[in-house]
Amino acid sequence: MHEPTFNRKIIHVDMDAFYASVEQLDNPALRGKPIAVGGGENRGVVAAASYEARKFGVRSAISGFLAKRNCPELIFVPPRFERYKEISNAIRKIFLDYTDLVEPLSLDEAYLDVTQNKKGNPSATLIAQEIRKRIFEELGLTASAGISVNKFVAKIASDFNKPNGQKTVNPEEVLSFLEVLPIRKFYGVGKVTTEKMYQLGIFTGLELKDKSLEFLENHFGKSGAFYYHVVRGIHNSEVKSNRIAKSVAAEHTFDENLSSEIFMQDKLETIAKELERRLKKHNIAGKTVTLKIKYSDFTLQTRSKTLPYFIYDKALLFETAKELLYQERMKNSVRLLGISLHNLNTEVKKTIAVQLKFDF
Repeated sequence: MHEPTFNRKIIHVDMDAFYASVEQLDNPALRGKPIAVGGGENRGVVAAASYEARKFGVRSAISGFLAKRNCPELIFVPPRFERYKEISNAIRKIFLDYTDLVEPLSLDEAYLDVTQNKKGNPSATLIAQEIRKRIFEELGLTASAGISVNKFVAKIASDFNKPNGQKTVNPEEVLSFLEVLPIRKFYGVGKVTTEKMYQLGIFTGLELKDKSLEFLENHFGKSGAFYYHVVRGIHNSEVKSNRIAKSVAAEHTFDENLSSEIFMQDKLETIAKELERRLKKHNIAGKTVTLKIKYSDFTLQTRSKTLPYFIYDKALLFETAKELLYQERMKNSVRLLGISLHNLNTEVKKTIAVQLKFDF
């Protein structure tokens, strides 16, 4: 069995309500008000919500219609991704002042390995405080942070004192921290898995720890080994400074539901063209084409096909997606179509880091 590696210092930084906070930063009239970034019409979807809006149950991925019903005073703001990217890059520059081992997860969160750092500071807790202070002073935004011995625990810890707070889980506290943690707060345990664990009598980390590896693999397949190890503090995934994309996608939500495959074909051709543009921009090709279909009742279906060669051009993307479209009959009218490409021609390069032990 693996042993836990407790000689690393990992910080997970997570911006607070990032898109919404940027909008409130740039427009003082929005400060202190419930706002949602995204479409406010019946077809729209909330991309992000301010903390003022979250009190009313407004959160990302719900429909604009439901968001407005929950919070009649809600103000909708169209997203400005170029602006979010600009600020995200400025945040990244602050991170790089401390370490080159920065692994972005999205525009608003990243892992930092500060075991060895450019400031020569032995305290990851103090580094996280300094980073959060700089983000606020230089950019006017707040961030939360989790600090611990691995990515898994740091990610969970960053959610504990949100917004504008941080939590450190020291090496000697890791196991007791995980034992009392509700299973729904374990990173990687989604809603469906949580319900399944509840049915098996697993409500906390301690109850998860009581289960054997064989039991967990029987009930959760390959994920069983992951759960078995992380609850014991074992998660040796390195912070990778060059995170490799696993897929590239493009999709479109329609103004009106489509019920005919003929009309969907036209839309797919446009989506394939956009996907080709994104692939060419990053010099990426792939072998597995996946068609994403979201029906009018919001149920989701995916259909995939793996080709024997790498592709990137819109003609082949479109032809493969069209083949998947006609693979079986539609069960309902369609509100969204998407095409993604997996099994990419990108190579993962492992980063080897020398790790020394310091006080947290």
